Amino acid sequence: MALPQRDFKKNNGHAVAIFGEVLADVFPDGSVLGGAPFNVARHLQAFGLHPVMITRIGQDDLGRELLDEMQRLGMDTSGVQVDPLNPTGQVKVRLSPKGHQFEILPSQAYDYIHAGVTHMVTMATKPDLVYFGTLAQRNMESRLAVDNFLNYGTSPRFLDINLRDPWYDKHTVRRSLLRADLVKLNNEELATLVKMLRLPGRTPHEHAAALIKRFNLDLLLVTEGEHGGWLMDGAGQVITVDGTEPPETFVDTVGAGDAFASAFILGILKGWPADVTLARANQFAAALCGVRGAAPSSMEFYAPYKKEWQL
Repeated sequence: MALPQRDFKKNNGHAVAIFGEVLADVFPDGSVLGGAPFNVARHLQAFGLHPVMITRIGQDDLGRELLDEMQRLGMDTSGVQVDPLNPTGQVKVRLSPKGHQFEILPSQAYDYIHAGVTHMVTMATKPDLVYFGTLAQRNMESRLAVDNFLNYGTSPRFLDINLRDPWYDKHTVRRSLLRADLVKLNNEELATLVKMLRLPGRTPHEHAAALIKRFNLDLLLVTEGEHGGWLMDGAGQVITVDGTEPPETFVDTVGAGDAFASAFILGILKGWPADVTLARANQFAAALCGVRGAAPSSMEFYAPYKKEWQL
């Protein structure tokens, strides 16, 4: 199986426009910068791509910390808007025996991403692929901005579904799927969509095939945590990867799905075979579970992957 590839520039510094939230994951003993789109962006930066993060932050210490971190990593900050009224996003994270639980605060700066500025940045970036999620569409202003974002050219559109109660609804999920070419979600989110959209079928593969057909998708990627994951293309072909051994020092699963998405996007842009891409995405996501929060503090974390994957 070959992964979908359309209109990619023939160079190593693929531009990826990434729309969505930047926020701080606030743990009981401190905070870590996060948000699925930002996590994906900084992984892609570390792998040598050119991510352009389109988001909005507040005029506060957290916003300044974000800009400092992006500059430290050498990231493009041209898509970061500053909001004079609303704060940089925050999520309170509580760890429990059942995993991590999120309390996502309302009325954050990323809810007010400006549509006109978004359009200008996207046009200037000329991205090889665009990435968006569902959380940053919970407010009308950012929904208008994501519409402008997705109107750019014929670049493949990668939708990373992150269903966080109570910040999603059927309308947002459906309109997102209608605009997407490639979709990533986990097995629990697939089960939620089965009920929400009344998808036919008795098995996850049958449900996936129905979702692909209804929304004319090129590819559906389903992650299953420690059990690995699988993908299905538009022709119904399936590739599966088994779970990878967790790191010797397991810390948490925060950001593991974002690590999976970033390595998968890397594989698309580098032209890796589908089975190789899936295996590498799973490998990288498992390794990240040995890191506190959603990203490593040192770029040395990426060195063995860059060497092995010849980046």
